Amino acid sequence: DEPLNELLQKSKNKTPVCRQRGDPESPQISKDGDILLGGIFSFHSSWKDRQDTFTHKPLPLECTSLNFREFQFAQAMLFAIGEINNSTDLLPGISLGYKMYDTCGSIARSVRVALALANGHETESAPSDEPCTRPAQVLAIMGETSSSLCMAIATVIGPFHIPMISHFATCACLSDKTKYPSFLRTIPSDYYQSRALAQLVRHFGWTWVGAIRTNDDYGNNGMATFTETAQQLDICLEYSVAFFRTDPPKKIQKIIDIIRTSSSKVIVAFLSHMDMDVLIHELSKYNLTGYQWVGSESWIFDSQTAERDIHHILDGAIGLSIPRAHVSGMREFILDVKPLNSSSNEIFTEFWETLFSCTFKRSTSSAGNQKECTGHEDVTGVRNSFTDMSLMPIFNNVYKGVYAVAHALHSILGCNETCNNKILQHIKTIQFKTKEGDEVYFNEYGDPAAKYEIINWQPTGNGVIEFVTVGLHDSSLPADRQLNLHNKSFIWVHNSKQVPVSVCSEKCPPGTRKVLQKGKPVCCYDCIRCAEGEISNVTDSITCIRCHPEFWSNDRRDACVKKEAEFLSYEEIMGALLSAAALFGACMTVVVAFIFFKYRKTPIVRANNSELSFLLLFSLTLCFLCSLTFIGRPSEWSCMLRHTAFGITFVLCISCVLGKTIVVLMAFRATLPGSNVMKWFGTTQQRLSVVAFTLIQVLICIVWLTVSPPFPLKNLKEFKDKIILECALGSAVGFWAVLGYIGLLAMLCFLLAFLARKLPDNFNEAKFITFSMLIFCAVWITFIPAYVSSPGKFSVAVEIFAILASTFGLLICIFIPKCYIILLKPEKNTKKNMMGKVAPKYV
Repeated sequence: DEPLNELLQKSKNKTPVCRQRGDPESPQISKDGDILLGGIFSFHSSWKDRQDTFTHKPLPLECTSLNFREFQFAQAMLFAIGEINNSTDLLPGISLGYKMYDTCGSIARSVRVALALANGHETESAPSDEPCTRPAQVLAIMGETSSSLCMAIATVIGPFHIPMISHFATCACLSDKTKYPSFLRTIPSDYYQSRALAQLVRHFGWTWVGAIRTNDDYGNNGMATFTETAQQLDICLEYSVAFFRTDPPKKIQKIIDIIRTSSSKVIVAFLSHMDMDVLIHELSKYNLTGYQWVGSESWIFDSQTAERDIHHILDGAIGLSIPRAHVSGMREFILDVKPLNSSSNEIFTEFWETLFSCTFKRSTSSAGNQKECTGHEDVTGVRNSFTDMSLMPIFNNVYKGVYAVAHALHSILGCNETCNNKILQHIKTIQFKTKEGDEVYFNEYGDPAAKYEIINWQPTGNGVIEFVTVGLHDSSLPADRQLNLHNKSFIWVHNSKQVPVSVCSEKCPPGTRKVLQKGKPVCCYDCIRCAEGEISNVTDSITCIRCHPEFWSNDRRDACVKKEAEFLSYEEIMGALLSAAALFGACMTVVVAFIFFKYRKTPIVRANNSELSFLLLFSLTLCFLCSLTFIGRPSEWSCMLRHTAFGITFVLCISCVLGKTIVVLMAFRATLPGSNVMKWFGTTQQRLSVVAFTLIQVLICIVWLTVSPPFPLKNLKEFKDKIILECALGSAVGFWAVLGYIGLLAMLCFLLAFLARKLPDNFNEAKFITFSMLIFCAVWITFIPAYVSSPGKFSVAVEIFAILASTFGLLICIFIPKCYIILLKPEKNTKKNMMGKVAPKYV
């Protein structure tokens, strides 16, 4: 402070004086130096609540609950400053001082101490023509631990470009350089941690999880990124709840009830270690074990949290932590703390009394019932959070932050006059290695490289939790290589070595597809069997793939198999029977022809033009044999042959029958007086009529084959699981023209035979022709609806049956009666018996 007479002299000169309003903020730990560094830590984690009346000036905040961890962070900062001051290579000849403040975890107090570090509380005078400004009291600020406090502090000091380097504030929001231009950190952003946690959850197949977060910037922002990434990875959150350790019991009870009634078995906890301690205490009341916990770095490697978990609720937990670190000499320095040797005796006195549960002698009655502190107690003999070195990675972060400032200052001092002397810009661009080989640098967002160890809580035989590193996650690598799990045995919930299952619905096996359940997240679905002709060959398929038309789904609906090709073959019973019937008919016809040839000079054979009879037998043989072309795998030639051969042979057959019918009619007309009709229908005319009728059918077939011939076709529509190999008609008009022409000749033959059925003759052939034509027409009339309605190969069988039936009808009705007389009644095979009462003129 300036002397009073100097201040009075300035007042007389009416020179403006800059004074800080309100009570000054004094540092809890400080030391002078050529350059000062600021430190902001929550030496106390809470404060006494009070109701302000707003009628008088509020009293200073009364802090409670001493936080040993923050003392460790402060000691780490002091250790780094001491190393730098003793270094001959870094900042030689320059000493670093420090001022450390306690925020008590309060945002309001954090802003106050940040302004104190920026402005100081000394009175400052300035000439009347100059603004009341001066350089900041400290060049850089180390801290704070909490993201919410860092956001408040960085907002205040950002416009002054005072660098702030945090060792434990991980909120991704702090990477926004428009809001927090001077904020940097030596711990990775939660943006990477949240995404890494989602990848870890997805790796183990946990698609149905619960989520709990701290209701502050750390928890809310971290969980928001996790939720976004989880949606991209098809992970569903059954619930996502937030709480703070100071919340009323009813709110925490509501969260407990949500966990108890949930169906998910995995809980992602984005909590601070203090909130996790509160939650464990509440869970222990209800013995809520059996859940697989996935934790953030704030509590997953905190040994104090593990010690408080006396009911083993968190056993088997897995999560991300800052990679393990070792800084030689730091452990010994942190534990070598003496209150009487400290320049800030008050805070260290309180620390010492809390650490050893003793009291320093202040008066004769101050000690009370507690033992008296000597100041020489052995710290190494105490086992609590201060002597626990599990947070060494965070101590290392504090250490690296201090060295980052020192390297930036060193580079500024080594610059020429044209060099940028703003320390913030130098810190952003520094890159160096610590004495342990750790590389330190900041990206454009003020963040370090995001690397994590994957920690698994594995209980040992004596009940102590061991933090086992089971993998690594490096966000700088390609996405498919970021997660790297070691070949180590995991211990899961209930000390199981089997990965727990947490899904809303079991995986849909191949052959099924997922159908979402109405009103539920996408992870809740039913497995519906694929329809016929569709498959899914992967697990959890959302669609079924339709098989190629020539393939069909198997019974399991997980593969397409080639459809069975179906056609009327010789190997199957129906094909064999029809083939046998055709061959039998052909043989029978040959036998009849042999009988007729042997008895060709007998009256019954010679009657009614034996030449036509032999031609008819030949055509019947062809009719029997042409049916064989309908059996077997259809080919281009067989398709054209079967219909044309059928059409031509049947016309030849009907032409012969028609000729025989006309001969019968003409023969009896010739017996009338003066009739000379037989000369108009002699043997030559009969031959020409057969040739003419057959030639017309040949022409129809030629036109059909030329315009649109029959062709082999794979019928995929008739049966779903079969391919019907058939002969397409090509031109339906051609097919029905062939059948129509046969039908026309058959009807004409039937009419003529019907007219001649009662002509006087002991053996009137017209009667048998009438019966044969009646059978023929009946067969082919019934053929049409049967053919149209028969599926697949049965339509071919119907056509063959029609051919055989009509052919057998002709053979039996026309020739069997004659064979009967030839072989069994030879006495009737005479000219006289054949002529009866009226002898025909033509024999």
